Amino acid sequence: MAKWPQATPPYRHHRRAKGSEPCFAAIDLGTHNCRMLIARPSDDGPVVIDGFSRIVRLGEGLTHSGNLCEDAIRRTISALRVCAGKIRRHNVVRSRHVATEACRQAINCKDFFRKVHAETGIMLEAIPAEEEATLTLTGCLPLLTGGHSRALMFDIGGGSTELSWIDLEHCVPRPIGILSLPIGVVNLMEKNASPDCSAERFRILVAEIDTLLAPFDAEFGISGTFAREGALMLGTSGTVTTLGAMHLGLARYDRSLVDGLILEFADIERLADRVSAMSCEVRKGLPCIGPERADLMVMGCAILKAITKRWPAGRLRIADRGVREGLLVRMMQEAAKQ
Repeated sequence: MAKWPQATPPYRHHRRAKGSEPCFAAIDLGTHNCRMLIARPSDDGPVVIDGFSRIVRLGEGLTHSGNLCEDAIRRTISALRVCAGKIRRHNVVRSRHVATEACRQAINCKDFFRKVHAETGIMLEAIPAEEEATLTLTGCLPLLTGGHSRALMFDIGGGSTELSWIDLEHCVPRPIGILSLPIGVVNLMEKNASPDCSAERFRILVAEIDTLLAPFDAEFGISGTFAREGALMLGTSGTVTTLGAMHLGLARYDRSLVDGLILEFADIERLADRVSAMSCEVRKGLPCIGPERADLMVMGCAILKAITKRWPAGRLRIADRGVREGLLVRMMQEAAKQ
């Protein structure tokens, strides 16, 4: 079996000295979270000098109405005002602000974008699922190590789940196949109509999700590759980072300890079963879950369990990085060519 060395996160965090070199900014507006990073280039990759993350639940109610609701829009614009202020305070020379599944689906997406621009100055763009997956791949490249020829990378989002089957045999890893499932922790919870579910309902959810994964598996022979030679499995999402923090027994989330962490499937199953068996009220009291994630964790565990059940890699590498880091790397590469 190939060895998986613990990776050192390449995205170092520093305070910017006054008058230092120009910075780049990236915003990733998802169905659940609004996240931003501001970084400057270095020979070792982006050096993060400021960041922001807030749960906004932009996709709240979208499953039933087809529109972004006013409360969600208000919460999101409030978060984006903070981002705009940080961008103004730093010497940002280039930025890109992308939105994912909620905005891909919403009927009133264009109206929402116009309102955001009018009130914050930020221009958002809705990117297709394929670009979201390739940006995540770019952001996660430093963790795709260990001597495997293939990797399965997944990102469990609020409104969708992206999976990439990746060829690692070339200098630059490239996706062989990409799947975007229109299910995430927010819309799955709304469909379930409850943040809790019985053991039988949880089993049914896992089976339903597995059915959606089967065609992708068959098209690219992923299970066969895992059985013959093994492959790296990399997960990036709030679900897996939270389980990683729980596994470490952290009283407070620490990215430096979770990013690059490797979990055995036995530990994942134990943690997922423990979380899914709790009531939402009990989950609210856990340090690394809290009130903002408590109602979504069971749905995330169901998606994760379906993935690990179909592709029993035995272990999972956790990534606390993705679209934002991918945006920063791309912008800096483009700037270096000019």
